[in-house]
Amino acid sequence: MAHDIHYNEQTQKHSFFSVKEKAWHNLGQTIEQYPTSAEALEHAGLNFEVVKRPNIHPLPSGLNMISENSFFTYRTDNEIVLGDKLGKDYEVVQNVEAFSFFDSIVGGKDGILYETAGALGNGETIFITAKLPDYIRVGRNDCIEKYLFLTTSHDGTGSINIAFTPVRVVCRNTLNAALGNQINCIKIRHTATATDKLKVAHKMLGISNQLAVEMEAIYNRWSRVRITDPELKRLIQIAMVPNKEVYENLKQGKEQELSSHFNNMVSSIFDYAMTSPTQQEDTTKGTLFGAYNCVTGYFQNMRNFKDDESKFKSIMYGTGYNRAQTAFDLCNDFAKHGNSALLLN
Repeated sequence: MAHDIHYNEQTQKHSFFSVKEKAWHNLGQTIEQYPTSAEALEHAGLNFEVVKRPNIHPLPSGLNMISENSFFTYRTDNEIVLGDKLGKDYEVVQNVEAFSFFDSIVGGKDGILYETAGALGNGETIFITAKLPDYIRVGRNDCIEKYLFLTTSHDGTGSINIAFTPVRVVCRNTLNAALGNQINCIKIRHTATATDKLKVAHKMLGISNQLAVEMEAIYNRWSRVRITDPELKRLIQIAMVPNKEVYENLKQGKEQELSSHFNNMVSSIFDYAMTSPTQQEDTTKGTLFGAYNCVTGYFQNMRNFKDDESKFKSIMYGTGYNRAQTAFDLCNDFAKHGNSALLLN
């Protein structure tokens, strides 16, 4: 996955901004203060309008036929075409409307905080990350920030997606906590009612508060569940299983058959749990919450990647994401059933 951040030839800037910290791709504008939505649009190079027009088909006679069923979209600032062969029901949701949606979620001086925003390709895809003003609290000292992430396209390739995602403040881990059958993402199609749906979507996003409450309860419960060192090692082994062969060797107790690569990885995660400063809090050290965080923390802070791009891919939707989800499920089962959750069937 290349960064694909849009480079605007007119402004000679990449269409991306981040508050205080540079992004992994080191592109765009880094600013010190949280911007208003209008400022965010400008910093991210998203202050352009998208227009939908019917396609024109040349006929053999030399005349042109204006289509009634096929449309294209383009940017008015540079007239670059973003999407082609769109249906007549497709409706553009302007970038400013996406930010207006976020503004409507939390009002007042302690409202939503825009952390990042940008455009991909020629501007056909945009994304926004915004931080909510409160936290998920685990114990007294461990805080997990609450974010909303929105992405939408202007080329007809995808829906408007709005997701809730928590990020741990201490080590910036992305915590992939899909809670059972709970839905933490809303998809809105680009239809004639897309803008109206966007206006009311913040009501649906009460689920973010519901998820936060449930996660806070789960993490605090995990922080009170003790796990022994041998149990922790077993949990790490199961969470990091890469294939059926390793799974069968663990199941049959044939640890001598495990590869040195796998054993070294498990040892690295275990050592991280034992020695990392972020793992020494009362809510973390020797607890189930710490067990979960040592797996996610390994991918964020310990594992060597060939570059930042590979790290980003792993944590967001690759191996790191999948291992974190397995660890979450194991911890959930351990909290309910004790170490019997670590038995392999």
